[in-house]
Amino acid sequence: MRKSGNYRLETTLIRLGGNYAPLEHHLLRNFKKYARRSVVEQDSIWHWLSVAQHYGLPTRLLDWTYSPYVALHFATANISHFDQNGAIWAVNYLKSHQLLPQRLRKKLEEEGANVFTVEMLSETVSSLNELTRLGSDDFVLFFEPPSIDDRITNQFGFFSVMPDSTRTLNSWLHKHPQLWRKIVIPGALKWEIRDKLDQANITERVLFPGLDGLSSWLKRQYSPKTEK
Repeated sequence: MRKSGNYRLETTLIRLGGNYAPLEHHLLRNFKKYARRSVVEQDSIWHWLSVAQHYGLPTRLLDWTYSPYVALHFATANISHFDQNGAIWAVNYLKSHQLLPQRLRKKLEEEGANVFTVEMLSETVSSLNELTRLGSDDFVLFFEPPSIDDRITNQFGFFSVMPDSTRTLNSWLHKHPQLWRKIVIPGALKWEIRDKLDQANITERVLFPGLDGLSSWLKRQYSPKTEK
């Protein structure tokens, strides 16, 4: 995951503020109500959450990428923040999954998998309430979304989810310091990193296929470049 140097790992649901926890059910219920049914492969909570997160609905999911280059892109894409440090959060999801409740660990072992798919989760946990009831200890679960479009595929994206929608991932990670590290990107190095990423074709035009990605790429390329 890529963020600014002092960014907390809060979900878009948490960032709503106020009494946000009870709103999760209503947000997803109305998203399902008004979205076309053909936008999901299966009518499961994990398919719907993946689609909702992908299209910007506030959810308890966090976005991650397998690729350090994609993470670097998002840490250096906003040129208005080039005077600030950035950061990449790297979490060992293999070891994190060793701390899952027994039912979830067993599913991974049966499939011979390191990370869940939405199909695997649908076969194991049918609702968010059921996820909460799986164990008394807090845990974090990583899963891959369906290939909704080329954007997810090109970004090597996947999600994390916690059983308690009010918990931030920071609090869980600080209880397990051996599972993660935070790589700080000095603001003074961002121009050089950004230049090398562009040469390697790690750009908005590739990661966001379509006219919106092309426009974002051209906007950044032709924006005045001033170092602070």
